[in-house]
Amino acid sequence: MNGIDSVMRLAPVIPVLTIADVAFARPIAEALVAGGLPALEVTLRTPVALEAIGEMAKIEGVVVGTGTVLNERDLEASVRAGAQFIVSPGLTESLGKAAIAAGVPFLPGVTTAADIMRGLDIGLNRFKFFPAVASGGIPALKALSAPFPQCRFCPTGGVTEATAPEWLALEAVECVGGSWLVPCREPPNSTAIAAAARRLSRGS
Repeated sequence: MNGIDSVMRLAPVIPVLTIADVAFARPIAEALVAGGLPALEVTLRTPVALEAIGEMAKIEGVVVGTGTVLNERDLEASVRAGAQFIVSPGLTESLGKAAIAAGVPFLPGVTTAADIMRGLDIGLNRFKFFPAVASGGIPALKALSAPFPQCRFCPTGGVTEATAPEWLALEAVECVGGSWLVPCREPPNSTAIAAAARRLSRGS
């Protein structure tokens, strides 16, 4: 996997997963990949997140990344666990430079033009627009992306299955992040998860 572009182009939706029980990790990942969504973001919001990433990384066809990465310690722990890309809710110069130095694909969160300019200054031009709906939704991203035609975005936060096509129709949007596909604290229903993924995957 070379670069964040490759990750963003795997499918139109990157499922955003909060794993409450490590036993859920494999069935969730297998169902999502079976449905055509191979790039998975596991948030660092539970004690088992890193272990879940390690389990998912063993599954053929899965490209698993870590979300909610806040600092260099999170970055290093994620890479050790097997994460193949890194997602952050924001962008600091120290985290951005550490991700670049580690050679790991990195998708930092942005909300403003200043955020994007800070990313461009250190060599980044792929971003998560977060929180997408709370930050003004589609009109805000249209306005924000206009001065930066070299940038592409993954809107995340408030995006739903119903609204995902509207976001994906924007030229500046490469993919969207979605937390609606998998309930975070319920035992996974593999059939339902795979069906939801299939509705969203390319060519469905």
